Amino acid sequence: MERFENTRQPDWDWWGKLWPAPGETLRELGLESGDTVAEIGSGNGYFALPAARITAPASVYALDIDESLLEALSHLADQQAIENLTTVTGDARELARHLPEPVDVVLIANTFHGIDEPATVVQQTFDSLRPGGRFIVINWKDRPRESTRIAGEPRGPPTELRTAPEATERTVLDAAGFTLEDTIELPPYHYALVFER
Repeated sequence: MERFENTRQPDWDWWGKLWPAPGETLRELGLESGDTVAEIGSGNGYFALPAARITAPASVYALDIDESLLEALSHLADQQAIENLTTVTGDARELARHLPEPVDVVLIANTFHGIDEPATVVQQTFDSLRPGGRFIVINWKDRPRESTRIAGEPRGPPTELRTAPEATERTVLDAAGFTLEDTIELPPYHYALVFER
């Protein structure tokens, strides 16, 4: 299988400018204590770590294809005494095979634009969720890259990879038996769609 198209893993300083309070964002999207979570494309854990704090003692599975990022995440989790986070090296097109249990929430943040075979990933997400579980997609707004500036520099995926909420919604709903629960604005450059299985 080919690797997902990526736009480079940002560093923590960059993430901090874009998402100064990732835990608050996750709570706004409905994450709560007791939710089991799988994050697709977790990288070095900017969302996975606060997710684990929020949901503890429930498990958080951080899935990525880049082992070096997952090693960094494991090190950070150890440093912060987070015991309910498990890193998983694997491809989201085989998500259900990589998880030891169905989960309450599957999260994909800032990477939906770059996944190869989105219909396959959406179906795998559906199959990985418990009935009533939620699929949360945080995505870049479909604005020109030049207009999404962080620390004075254009950032985020190329303009041609960005999709409007309606297009993302259609991709998900056409691929599996989800229903759209909510659309949430995440200023300044993102939106979130919350789907229910």
